[in-house]
Amino acid sequence: MLKAAIFLFIIVVSFQTKLLGQDNITYIKAGFLYDSKNNKLLKDKLIKVQGKKIASIGEFEALPKISQVIDLSEYTVLPGLIDAHTHVLFSQDADEDFAEHSVHSLTMESDALRVLRGYKRAKSYLDQGITSIKDIGNSGLYLDVALRDAINEGTIEGPRIFASGPILAADGGQIYGVLPEHQDIIDLEYRIIKSPEDAKNAVREHVIQNVDLIKICADNIPNKTYLTVAEIKSIVETAHSYGLIVTAHCVTNQSAWNAIEGGVDGIEHGFNVADTTLIKMAEEHVFLVPTENSRSYMETYAKLAGYKESELDWIDGYMGKLENRLKRAIDKGVLIVAGSDNYTDINVSRGESSKDMFRYYFEAGMKPLDILQSSTYISAVQLKKENEIGLISPQAYADIIAVKGDVLNDFIATIGNVVFIMKDGKIYRDSTE
Repeated sequence: MLKAAIFLFIIVVSFQTKLLGQDNITYIKAGFLYDSKNNKLLKDKLIKVQGKKIASIGEFEALPKISQVIDLSEYTVLPGLIDAHTHVLFSQDADEDFAEHSVHSLTMESDALRVLRGYKRAKSYLDQGITSIKDIGNSGLYLDVALRDAINEGTIEGPRIFASGPILAADGGQIYGVLPEHQDIIDLEYRIIKSPEDAKNAVREHVIQNVDLIKICADNIPNKTYLTVAEIKSIVETAHSYGLIVTAHCVTNQSAWNAIEGGVDGIEHGFNVADTTLIKMAEEHVFLVPTENSRSYMETYAKLAGYKESELDWIDGYMGKLENRLKRAIDKGVLIVAGSDNYTDINVSRGESSKDMFRYYFEAGMKPLDILQSSTYISAVQLKKENEIGLISPQAYADIIAVKGDVLNDFIATIGNVVFIMKDGKIYRDSTE
């Protein structure tokens, strides 16, 4: 009798488990599905979502008669977007000095307040269909890691965060003008590297805190200090031994060259990279995150910063120079990864401000699907997460969005019209009904 009871109990539990599994299955009908790996649009595809993952991709005809269906047949379905250069623990007004605001933030803003403000900014990315962000520094002592963990455990809602922890930099970091007796303040925001051997220790410290990647400053402009090639090599070799990528903030061409010589995986900004450096990047598969903004953004920024209408001529030269840099990088075959770097408050949410990067890339001449690939699959590849995010494929996380409009012929309006947002199989927006 006991054996029979146990057997019956197992059958009941198995049946209930099977039913629960069936209840956890959702089908999505996609009118157009963006295949980010192959950079093309597919028509009339059926996405099966089971739990947090994508189970399969098929045809409409494969839809079971009795099933939970989300009908996106009138929309274009995309993988959740990725912003590969954010600073959600930092914000300043357009008319504020970076160094002065940094010191103020470090000395007069508690970690708790900073994280709560960072949470609001992070959530605004998810609200725009940006389901993953690469947050790389200016985040105190691992506050980005804490925010990431709170999101991952479900305490708060937000995008998937890939956190770097404090930026590794030469003396002074990027906070200029600090008196000698107060240099210890900088240690609250940057990990200052003293030697190649110390560089190894710095990476190990980050590993202990469970960061997702390492960010360095190859130069500290306007501070004149910079990491040596030997220090960068030491950072990269140690990071790679732990399976972490290294990406480098670079303003000057020389610092970008030094970073590539040191073996970094990516260059952030690269404002002044020369053709020879771009060729080297392409040859060594070093990605570029060109962090720029559209003309309309720059005009808004300039006005908030206090420029007069008669003082805006500089924007033409600024835009022309950086559009030229992007075109040269693409022509040379450099991998382009989309990132915004928008930490200035321009009176919209951080997530909305972030999406201006799509307008910039489009105005600079990138094709719509190439922009989408740079903000999905290519971005995931540089994070070594190409089987998990940035694509709609079996076993990837169910990070799925839908946009209304014509992606190919009306890109800016369409990418701004997100009607459906899913992350980890959970729906955060559905305005299609």
